Amino acid sequence: MTVTAEQREVSRGSAAVHRVRREPGVRDRDIPVGDGERAERDERPYYRPLWVEDPAPRRRMPDPVRTAAVRAVLIVSVTLIQAMVAFLCTLAGSWLAFPMVISSVVSVVVATWAALDVWVTRQVWNQRHGVVSTPASTARSLRRERRAARRLARSAERAQARIRRRAGSGQLSHP
Repeated sequence: MTVTAEQREVSRGSAAVHRVRREPGVRDRDIPVGDGERAERDERPYYRPLWVEDPAPRRRMPDPVRTAAVRAVLIVSVTLIQAMVAFLCTLAGSWLAFPMVISSVVSVVVATWAALDVWVTRQVWNQRHGVVSTPASTARSLRRERRAARRLARSAERAQARIRRRAGSGQLSHP
């Protein structure tokens, strides 16, 4: 098996070190140039990373789904805080323990409802806007209707252009 120079450099360390040669006429921007500048080539190390991470572009979440998700996160966080307060009140033997436990149970039901709301809102959005390509998708029929309407509009426009061209030729009727 043949091993390339790059593979040897990679096996040595986490980053490959290259020497960058500077031309004698090229100066660094941040170093002032003196009268006795050396004309010989200057070498300085340049560390090239083994890989560069490019984040995968993710589509933005639709506004109704984002709103439902933010609402759900807020409700779940309040529910967790209530549960913690109920637990601490129970440990302390406070009179507030029973009302906090009851409100925590109600909050758990509301938080579950909010999480289901995110899921349902996302499904409805996908169904209406054609993200899911299934035969039952309403977006497919809407796209089909829009295509048919555009096709009719284009054909009517071509017919009008044909009539205008024919009318401009100076003939009253057919030859």
